[in-house]
Amino acid sequence: MIQSEMRLSDPDQLVLAYPRAMMCFVLFQPQPAHILMVGLGGGSLVKFCHRYLPHSRITVLELRADVIALREQFAIPPDDARLRIIHADASDYLKRCEELADVLLIDGFDELGLPPALGSNSFYRHCRRVLRPGGVLVANIFSYDPAYTDMRMRLNAAFDGQLCRFHGIAGNNHLLFAVAGKQATPALGMLRRVQRSTLFAFGALNRLLAHWVVRRLERGRPARL
Repeated sequence: MIQSEMRLSDPDQLVLAYPRAMMCFVLFQPQPAHILMVGLGGGSLVKFCHRYLPHSRITVLELRADVIALREQFAIPPDDARLRIIHADASDYLKRCEELADVLLIDGFDELGLPPALGSNSFYRHCRRVLRPGGVLVANIFSYDPAYTDMRMRLNAAFDGQLCRFHGIAGNNHLLFAVAGKQATPALGMLRRVQRSTLFAFGALNRLLAHWVVRRLERGRPARL
């Protein structure tokens, strides 16, 4: 599975389907103040958010120092007032984290897939704790991961059943969207719409939706349904 790809003529462009699909978090949180990412990889999501969500502060947790060392080759901007890339084990970092986030993106794969620590009960509970009410988590899980069903059940339990998915939006990358808190927030309202509507059961429509979201952001316009 190719999980990161960059167009040299436009390094900030989202080339692959799955990072475009992950950007659908803006349907739940259109203007997040703080985005927390687990996994740097080739930096596609970091670069896009840094450029097209100018009011968002971004914190990235990356386990491998050699991945961070490649940031310049992948045109990832240097740390500044809005961007921090931290060399850390996300499962340990979130245990101690006291700073809240509006968006939490879980995309921390290694050569064997998603590490078990990033799909455990305790990890998902810590994810829930660091999100503000109405905050949204997006978890990228391979559809053929033997632990997929267990991880989905754990995530569903940690977020009290406030979980949804846009079917077929990114092939074998299954993206699970979870919303924190039971208060009546726009994010929870969006989640209920996805859970109820049959429109989000069609992969082709959902892939078009992801393209639409990305194009709206590139043009400086809000992506709201």
